[in-house]
Amino acid sequence: MNLRHIEIFHAVYVNGSVSAAARALNISQPSVSKTLRHAETLLGFELFQRTNSRLVPTEDAHALFGNVADIQERVRALREAGRNLRTGAGTTLRISALPSLALGALPTAVSRFLQLHPEVRFDLHTVHHNDLLRKLYERETDIAIAAEVPRGAPLGQVWLGEGELVVFYREQDMPDAPSRVELTRLAGHSFITLAASGPIGQLFSTELDRLALDLDEVASARTFYIAAALVRAGVGVTIVDNFTAEASMAPGLAMRSLKPPLTFDVHAMHLLDRPPSALALEFLALLREVIEAP
Repeated sequence: MNLRHIEIFHAVYVNGSVSAAARALNISQPSVSKTLRHAETLLGFELFQRTNSRLVPTEDAHALFGNVADIQERVRALREAGRNLRTGAGTTLRISALPSLALGALPTAVSRFLQLHPEVRFDLHTVHHNDLLRKLYERETDIAIAAEVPRGAPLGQVWLGEGELVVFYREQDMPDAPSRVELTRLAGHSFITLAASGPIGQLFSTELDRLALDLDEVASARTFYIAAALVRAGVGVTIVDNFTAEASMAPGLAMRSLKPPLTFDVHAMHLLDRPPSALALEFLALLREVIEAP
């Protein structure tokens, strides 16, 4: 007997007739009768005696029903699990992201996703570039979102979009700033530099070396968020990624793209033996929309 035979036998046994079983399964009566006869042929004995309009289970059917009911319950549980996976019920998405993305893009994506899948739960962390491999290997997170995939690491990746470095400043400090700012224009301004800021900070440092440019550094910050907070406090101007700048924006503050632009890719990373679920991929697609939104 295959699962279809079992399903038909169970429905007829429980409902007592072909017509009632057909209604319960939402199929035609001839389909129920044909499948039931096929099951009896395979088994080599009758499951029901035809009495007027009812089917009376045989002793063999009674003996078989206990095992069939158990199989039906397992199939029902399997279907329910499939529905839960599809809707997200009981699912927790464990995601770590750069602090800059955790300030704005990630919360926005989570909010939109929960409108579509209210049963999903999120376990969110911030992660710095030097720590993302450990979080993945030690199973602290399932997906790590960062600007650069560590070289040589056995990781799968999903491209989420592009970010860029921007000048973040108080309008009163640079009232006549053009739409795109050359780094040389920052000379003479109090500058907040970024210390140990990973690949994005290295991108900026490389550009400074290329230009042989020395800026008037008055403070250093370990994170973009601290650098942005120092700008708000009037300490000076800084270079941060556009995600931090957008999340930190307030009256009197402004951001400008660089000339030439300094851009970087954003990736979601996972262990090769733990690929993202369909639900996680759907969330990453939504996050990509948020990151790439103009």
